[in-house]
Amino acid sequence: MIEGADFDHVAVAAEARRDLETRYVGHLGGAAFAGGPSSGFTWTQFDYANRMTVEVLEPHRVEENDFLRRFLDRNGPGPHHLTFTVPRLGEALEVARAAGYRPVGIDESSPEWKEAFLHPKDAPGVVVQLAESHEHHDRPVRARRSSVAELVYVAHAVGSLDDGTRLFQDVLGGTRTAEGSGPGFQWVELRWHGPGRLRLLAPTGPGPLARWLGERAGRVHHLAFAMASAGSVPDALGTDGCWRVEPEANHGTRLVLVTDPARLAAWTPV
Repeated sequence: MIEGADFDHVAVAAEARRDLETRYVGHLGGAAFAGGPSSGFTWTQFDYANRMTVEVLEPHRVEENDFLRRFLDRNGPGPHHLTFTVPRLGEALEVARAAGYRPVGIDESSPEWKEAFLHPKDAPGVVVQLAESHEHHDRPVRARRSSVAELVYVAHAVGSLDDGTRLFQDVLGGTRTAEGSGPGFQWVELRWHGPGRLRLLAPTGPGPLARWLGERAGRVHHLAFAMASAGSVPDALGTDGCWRVEPEANHGTRLVLVTDPARLAAWTPV
């Protein structure tokens, strides 16, 4: 196990950050606290009520690095990666390799930010970034308001729950806090010492989740937010305290919105 790993943020990508900011700032109340240009992309991170983070990405200087351009051309907009911070990248990579994972894109050139990635073929089905960060970004100080959402968890669907827990629980150190099942699926929720929570969903038979996942090893299924005004979010469908925004209405990323986080225990993929 990688000691001290923490689930830091989920990143979503689109052609233009301003399209994502309409949703993640204007509708969900996120506040920007870090960002800037880099080789191949620009990024901004948004802070939510529970201090969980969404990062938004758009292509930039793609002639230097075209990874994000290729991702968007192949997949369209949507979830791009999950980032876990680690105390020491070198030690984390040793653990990952010993567990059978193959880190790629290793960059230890900056003392402030060292990173590597686990390929979606290993992860499973999503890019996992491992980062040793010595940067500091001041988060906004603000009063808690009903218009600011809490990012309760990121839901990642996997073809095999064993494969999902092997990485996120056994290697990355997530602690199992809850589990459940419904028609054609089961789920396990993991937490880390920070606010990050990951819910793994796995099909157990025919049903909407199995059809959506298809032959893939995994896909980020949705981001779950809680806020008092959940029902007023544009494009939200549903009723009685639980709504969803379909990927087609949110640049490739499904949202599940509730007024009470307890309702998520019984939420069923549709």
